Amino acid sequence: MNLHPFVETLRASDLVGRTGRVRRIRSTFVEADGPNLPLGALCQIETMGPGTTLAEVVGVNEDSIVLAPFETGAATFSGAAVVARGQTSQAPVGDAFLGRAVDGLARPIDGLGLVRSDRQAALDGVHTTPLDRASPRRVFETGVRAIDGMLTLAHGQRVGIFAASGVGKTSLMTQIARQVRIDRCVICLVGERGREVEALWRGGLSPEVKARTTMVAATSDQSAAMRVRAGQYALALADHWRGQGHDVLLFIDSVTRLAMAMREIGLAAGEPPTVRAYTPSVFAAIPKIVERCGALASGGSITAIMTVLSETDDIDDPISEMMKSLLDGHIMLSRNLAELGHYPAIDVPRSISRLAGTVAGPKHRANVAKAVEALSTYDASRTLVETGVYVRGSSHDIDRALELRPSLMAFLKQGEAEFTTYGDTCEQLGAQLGAGMEGLS
Repeated sequence: MNLHPFVETLRASDLVGRTGRVRRIRSTFVEADGPNLPLGALCQIETMGPGTTLAEVVGVNEDSIVLAPFETGAATFSGAAVVARGQTSQAPVGDAFLGRAVDGLARPIDGLGLVRSDRQAALDGVHTTPLDRASPRRVFETGVRAIDGMLTLAHGQRVGIFAASGVGKTSLMTQIARQVRIDRCVICLVGERGREVEALWRGGLSPEVKARTTMVAATSDQSAAMRVRAGQYALALADHWRGQGHDVLLFIDSVTRLAMAMREIGLAAGEPPTVRAYTPSVFAAIPKIVERCGALASGGSITAIMTVLSETDDIDDPISEMMKSLLDGHIMLSRNLAELGHYPAIDVPRSISRLAGTVAGPKHRANVAKAVEALSTYDASRTLVETGVYVRGSSHDIDRALELRPSLMAFLKQGEAEFTTYGDTCEQLGAQLGAGMEGLS
């Protein structure tokens, strides 16, 4: 029987006033004797000054709950009132957020006033089964030759940009955001410096790009709860637009800092540390984030580009290894190339797009195989060549690699403001390989 909307709303409402009192305060969390709430619920905590501060339930014990405040500057006290907030699993979404920069609680950070939207979406997203998904079949054109030519992506693909700090992950992400043709774009910055947030929003994107983009940002000086919330909210926005049939591009910069925020919350909640002190909840949450992206059989897609900040240039930390196993491809950046002024500093032989064979044509795939073979052969024989030990004519494969490398490196090098169509990229790659092969004839 269909109930009146008023009755449905009444049944969904919590009419009991749930309260508790603060009994322990630490630098990153607050413990209270109530209210009795599930994980993820929100509470208002009384502060020393006027007003309250918002916090999330991150741990539930037999006689207490652990709260992670969203604000870092609000001072509370022992015995302060803790009051349950109403509906907390929903977040505001919709086209009203296009062209806006907000934090993880949908509050504006661009100085343009409150965002007014009457649409709500679940933070955890809508559950989809594997057979609700669709295999990506359309080329995702980034305008970057090294990606479109050698690591062709598809709409609905999940790919990571891996590198240590200072190698150009954010610059490459910003260039893709400017150049890609997409219905909606969500840029999530987690744990970034405030200067980089301001530079990307005000200087990195044109007005035309901003009109279809929403930025969700939580800087490094904000609480771990706010940083995690930013990632959840960005996914909710992308989910909403995909559900409307739009092709959405989602950037998360970076997944590593998001995992660090989850680790901080997990340790505060009493979880046992595992490898590199990451808690079990981190390794359970990250795969869910990746799997929420992709294309749906009913229409719409989320193409996810996630940057992964490795601890060293070897890229062997646990988060990097996990992301490589979860994603549909990984783009590895090289510090050696970056130091030589080669942008984008993509190490093509070490990178892969698992969907390139599905969306690229046979001729293009053959050209990519030749190019990767030449680049890999040069890397393997670099020491022999640079020390003068190798003598031309000793190996046909090495000779071919030496002939092709200059033209291939010129093809892969590109300015941050330079855009190349996918068709032109394919033609240029074939031309560079042809020119190199002529030198061997």
